[in-house]
Amino acid sequence: MSTALSSDASTTVDLAQDPESVQRPPAEVLPLRHSDDPRVHRYSSRFADVMEMRAPSHDVATYLDHHDGWFRRCAAPMTVQPLGPNGYALTLGRFGNFGFEVEPTIGLELLPQSEGIYRILTAALSEPDVSLQEVYDVEFNAALQLEEGLSDPLTQVRWELDLCVWIRLPAVIGLLPDKLVQSSGDHLLRQIVRQISRKLTWKVQEDFHATHQLSCPPRRRAPF
Repeated sequence: MSTALSSDASTTVDLAQDPESVQRPPAEVLPLRHSDDPRVHRYSSRFADVMEMRAPSHDVATYLDHHDGWFRRCAAPMTVQPLGPNGYALTLGRFGNFGFEVEPTIGLELLPQSEGIYRILTAALSEPDVSLQEVYDVEFNAALQLEEGLSDPLTQVRWELDLCVWIRLPAVIGLLPDKLVQSSGDHLLRQIVRQISRKLTWKVQEDFHATHQLSCPPRRRAPF
């Protein structure tokens, strides 16, 4: 046993002292969405909801423009780290299928509004984990649109999210029927999206009214 440990240690030292091993750049990882590996499965879900804000649209727009305040508060307990002036690295929580679990961290960019529409798109992480890039890939596409309500003052914020996740599953899961693997993964992703999006919708609505000292409308029944 002592000989084996000594041999491993020697190998480690030799690799560390090899100039080529130190200077060789890391291999570029192909995004899983472009992979032809049969172990890669694509799961997708769409979510839509409406938030009622008891304030004029310009007040709601000013609030949404300053996302450096509300986004971090409302995303909790998900972990949020800054990513440039308009971006955040967000850890979504655990995603699992047939005992295989991964905890995706994605980069999101909150684009400035354009004619009352706000978009949130996937952004590149500043320090991506190459080993995790070979396991999952995420595409996040959300839009928030402000509409004047029927009564005054009232603003409706329509919220839509399209989320796609590509995961390289262990080879053993390939023994199961493909339809079963696909349908169970789609169902699980829908549950996660509904839970995260519904809670985020409530939190943004409650945070806006609390910061503006307004009475918050009651929670609406989720439209799904």
